[in-house]
Order: sequence, then C-alpha cells, then structure tokens
Amino acid sequence: MIEPPKFIENDCYNGSRTFTWLADMVGLSVDLVNFLICQISALFLASLFRSMLHPSKVSSKLRHTFALSIGLAFGYFCFGQQAIHIAGLPAICYIVIRTQDPRIVQRAVLLVAMSYLLCVHLMRQLYDYGSYALDITGPLMIITQKVTSLAFSIHDGFVRGDEELTKAQQYHAIRKMPSALEYFSYVWHFQSILAGPLVFYKDYIEFVEGYNLLSTPPGNGNLDISKREVVLEPSPTKAVIRKVVGSLVCAFIFMKFVKIYPVKDMKEDDFMNNTSMVYKYWYAMMATTCIRFKYYHAWLLADAICNNSGLGFTGYDKDGNSKWDLISNINVLSFEFSTNMRDAINNWNCGTNRWLRTLVYERVPKQYGTLLTFALSAVWHGFYPGYYLTFATGAVVVTAARTGRRLFRHRFQSTQVTRMFYDILTCLITRVVLGYATFPFVLLEFMGSIKLYLRFYLCLHIISLVTIFILPKFIRGERRLRTSNGNGNVRLSGSGNTKDAVTTSVESKAASTAANDLNEDREEDKHAQCKANTPTHQQPAAGLHKTTVEQPTEQPNNVNLPPRPQQQPHLEKKAMPTCARDAVSVPHDQCEMDQLSSKLKEKIEAETKNIEEFIDKTVTETVSGIKEFKNDLMRDIEFPKLKLPGSNGGIYSDSSNSGGLRKRNISSVHDNGTDPGHATADLHPPLEENGAAFLKKEIEVINAVVQQAVPAVLSNGHAK
Repeated sequence: MIEPPKFIENDCYNGSRTFTWLADMVGLSVDLVNFLICQISALFLASLFRSMLHPSKVSSKLRHTFALSIGLAFGYFCFGQQAIHIAGLPAICYIVIRTQDPRIVQRAVLLVAMSYLLCVHLMRQLYDYGSYALDITGPLMIITQKVTSLAFSIHDGFVRGDEELTKAQQYHAIRKMPSALEYFSYVWHFQSILAGPLVFYKDYIEFVEGYNLLSTPPGNGNLDISKREVVLEPSPTKAVIRKVVGSLVCAFIFMKFVKIYPVKDMKEDDFMNNTSMVYKYWYAMMATTCIRFKYYHAWLLADAICNNSGLGFTGYDKDGNSKWDLISNINVLSFEFSTNMRDAINNWNCGTNRWLRTLVYERVPKQYGTLLTFALSAVWHGFYPGYYLTFATGAVVVTAARTGRRLFRHRFQSTQVTRMFYDILTCLITRVVLGYATFPFVLLEFMGSIKLYLRFYLCLHIISLVTIFILPKFIRGERRLRTSNGNGNVRLSGSGNTKDAVTTSVESKAASTAANDLNEDREEDKHAQCKANTPTHQQPAAGLHKTTVEQPTEQPNNVNLPPRPQQQPHLEKKAMPTCARDAVSVPHDQCEMDQLSSKLKEKIEAETKNIEEFIDKTVTETVSGIKEFKNDLMRDIEFPKLKLPGSNGGIYSDSSNSGGLRKRNISSVHDNGTDPGHATADLHPPLEENGAAFLKKEIEVINAVVQQAVPAVLSNGHAK
C-alpha cells in the first residue's frame, strides 16, 4: 500500500468542504478531492452526449444548456465565491466582441482578457504566495485561451481573405457571430472547465451540432456521401479506457516518487553546499520529472472526459481505425523520449502550443516569433519570477538546439549505428536540459533559482551562447541548396517536402533558422487537415487557391518574366503577404530545380491522361455492353422464341420471312376460349407472361445497378 504524500491544508481555499472527511481518509487536501470528484463525475456525465443527449434525439440548444449548467455547478463547487471570476471575464469579453469592429476585436479581447487574468494572478500572489492549492487562476487561464482564440478566428473570418491565412487559420475562421448561448456554452462546458484542454470554437460547435462524427473510413471513399443516409459513428471506448488507465498510472508514479524527490529540498542550503554538481543535475531532472506526472494525470483524464462525450474525433487512419487526438494536451511517450527541444515543446501542453502559435507565432515577424511566443506564455502563467527564468532559459536553449542540430546532425547520418547513437545521445541530453531549464518553474522563487544556477556554474547557458555565436564561425553546418529569385529572397531545401520550403530573407541568421521552424508548422497544418473528410464549406476554396497558385512554368529561375494573365491576380496577392508566415509553399518559378520539377509534372500528367483514357474506354465498353444486354432482353420480351408444339395451333411462324420472328396473333383467339382449334395455344400464354415478368424484374435490377455503379466508376475514373 502506497502511503500518500502529506499535502498542506490551505486556509485560503474557498471551495466546498463537504468531503473533508474523505480528504482526511485518503490523505489528500480537500481541494484535490473536490477536483477528482468533479472530474470523475464529468467522465460519466459525458457519456450522456452519446446516448440521451445525442444530436439525433435532442436539439443543439439543449446540449448547450446542459454543458454550461454542469460547468457552472462544477466551478462553484470547486471555487465557491471565486467562481464569480469565471462569469466575469467571459461576460466582459463577450461585450467587447459584440461591440468592437472585427478589424480590432482580436486585440481588444486579448488586452481585456490578459489584463483581467493578470489582476487575478497578482491577487493570488498577494494572499497565497507560492501555494499549489487549487484556485480560480487555472480555469481563468483556459477561459482566456478560449475567448482570445475565438476573437482571432472572428477577425480572420470577417476581415482577412483566404489567401492571407494559413491552413489552420482558414479552418478555424468564423464567419458567423456566435449567439450568447453558443458563446457561454463554449466557455463554460464542463468537459474542459477545470483542467482543459483547449477546444477551438469551430470544433466545439461541430461537436454540439453532431457534425464532427460524419467523417468516414478511407475504405468508403468511393461512395457518394450525399446519397448515404446511415453513418456508423465511431466509438471512443478504447481511447477513453486507454487514457483513463494512463492517467491512473501517472497518478501512481507521482504519488510514489514525489516523496523521494521533493522540490522544496532544492532550496535548502544543505542540498546546495553538500552535494556534487552531478547529483544536483540528477536531482533537478528527477524532481521536475515527478512533477510532470501530476500534469500527465490531469490532462489524460480531461482528454478522456472530452472523448467520452464524442469530442476530439479526428477521422480515421489508413487502416480504418478511429482517431481521438484532436484536442489531446500531452503525448507522454513522445515527450519523455524526445530527441530535441523542439519535439519536447511540441508534445507538451499541445493545446497551449496551438493557442500560442495561432495568436503570436504565425502573426508576428519571423525574427521575433520565438521571443514573443515565450513572452506571452510567461505572462499568461503569472508573475512568479521562476516562470520568467524558465522561459528565458528555454528561448536560449531552443535557439542553441536548432543551431547545434544544423551543425552536427548530418555528421551522424552515414550509418544506422551512428544514427542510433545520435538519437540516444540527444535524448539523454534533452532530459538533462529539461531539468536544468524547468526547475525554476516549480521552485517559483527568483533567488532560490539563481543560487542553484550559480551552483551549476551556468554551464548550459554558456554552452548555449557558444553554440549560437561562436561555433558557426568554426564549424561548417549542413549544406542547404539556396537559389535567389532576383527579389532578395532565397529558398531553403530541407527534406524535399513542399512544406519545408519557405521564403526568407538572405541574412544568414534567418536562413539558418527558417528550415527548422518549418518543421514546427507541420503539427498545426496537421491539425487543420485532420478533419478533411468532414463536410465543411471553407476547405475547398483554400485547396482551389493553392492549386491555382502553384502552376508550373517553363522559365529558369534567373529569368524574371511577367506571369500569365490568368495567374496575375493570385500572384499579386501572394507578393504582398500580410504576415510573415502566410506562405507555406512558393510558386514553381521561384524554386530551385524548376526545370526538373516541370518535367516530372509533365510526365505525371501524361501518365494520368493515359490512365484516364484507359478508364474511359473501359467504362464506355462496359456501359455499351450493359445496354446491348438490356436491348436483347427487351427484344426477347417483344419477340419470345417459344418452341412450337407438333400441331399448328394459335401460335404460328412464317418460315418464308427470312427467319424473322413475328408477334403472336392474339386476334385469332376468342375471348370466350371456345375455339377448339386454339385449345393448345391457350396453355402457353401464362408461361409467356411469367417469363416476361421475370425478365422485366431483371431489367429493373440492371437499371438500378447501372444508375448507381456507372456514376461512381466515372467519378473515380476521372479523379487524378
């Protein structure tokens, strides 16, 4: 039996104390018990969205009302009178959204929300400095992310054109002002009010209205979606069970090791003076790792709650398995075994990373992107000095890691053994660097962190600065092909992917950073494309625009010719981007190896044309064969080839008519059937009518098959 760590009771906690007896029984503080009770209740209540509150059974208004009501109840239960801030901040921001011009609404909401949040942060530091007790600042940080991301999406949808937006911004752009019910349901819904994760407004509205589950497996891609009435909804049961079990494992690890490596011991004089520097590094790495498992527990459980309600579905993988990682906040294994700081950052607090990228990194000049992103992240967390030390150190370390990767990585890619050695070495170095950079974040104090950094002799800071400013002068980095387009711009070729191409200035510093930054863009582009199968009206326009811009030309790179007339409007728009990160790909006439790419494209188009001709020919022959078969059946109905009996009865044939068949002479048969000469013929009409009815049914089936199969074949045959 694990003895739980002793948590200090906080007298400043304003939430419910009904379950104090349970807190004393399990050895946890009452605020943590209240948090767990709400999250476990939310896990079970979330399943109602897939049963009693399914979109096919109730209206979206009822789903909105249920989500925000439970969220407000949880907020009051956990925070008491402080819950007034949960209502105050979004109410003020909603007034700003409804009253301000869309051209400036994003800045106004960001200013109001951050000011409100910082005031609450400051108040908490005054009355409860250094406490880790559950308080209102956590939900307010999530609400700030929601209202600011909504404001920027409104600005993108109402003001900016698709050609000015990235793929993610195009996907999240909002072109209809949210109603009060939709807005407050988005802000207060119980699935993410306590611990996140961040859900963008468009994803949440699609969830409430039931459109997020309309994606289909790749195996059904040849079906006509408009004619399909039944959609098999994916089940999140496996994903929920996996994340709940992972959350429990992380809670177990945290409870087990937090007593062995308590963070407070790092501030003690005995630890600073009587331990070696190697042990200090080891202790900092282990202490921060233990603290991380507390966040793993909370985020995995919150993600399971969202998935259990049907929120977080991204579509299907290539094998037809459903994926539930749209709003996942953490990738535990990817973070713990990351081989560089960029991968570690991308897999930690993914919702906040997406928020920072959407608000800052993609909208500011590229040379200031990293610095301003870390600055907003630090301010968003609060005023504790340890936060700013961590993010300042992180900015230096990330820049050094990019430079070091460019200088050394290519030297270890010759054999599989050297590649494996490089990956293992960088993974271990990343563990040490994370401990070195993040321990001020958990210590919170300025002087305690500075004293410990001095005991480390600031060695990683010095190594980082040397890597950034000195090593590039003596060590040649990885060569990257660069070609000028005559306008002072260069294109860097990375792995050969189109997304790795970016137009940057010719300064060597910006050029060396550009290719690495583009790798970070893949995560957000993947997020924007993860619901490509979902029927939305914004995505096709973006795809058409990209196809139009990237038309190949036959001119070499060093010749600047006027563009084709039909491309002139698009090129004018691309020549004047409104932000530094609006172009993920460039026209072919501005890329190196233009002639080779043009030839390859011509070959691909020729092969595609041959395939189309073959498919058209096959389809035409198939359709004509079906039509001929149908005509034969119709001919058999009109001229049945019946075998005549020995006597020449009522059915006769004219042997002199060149073998042609004639219709049955029904006029020779009397209505009363008394003609004895036609007694034999009266036995055959029922058989003929039965055969004709059978053939008619077969023809109806063939008609139905032709009407359904031929359009599908044609649509797939003409798809490139």
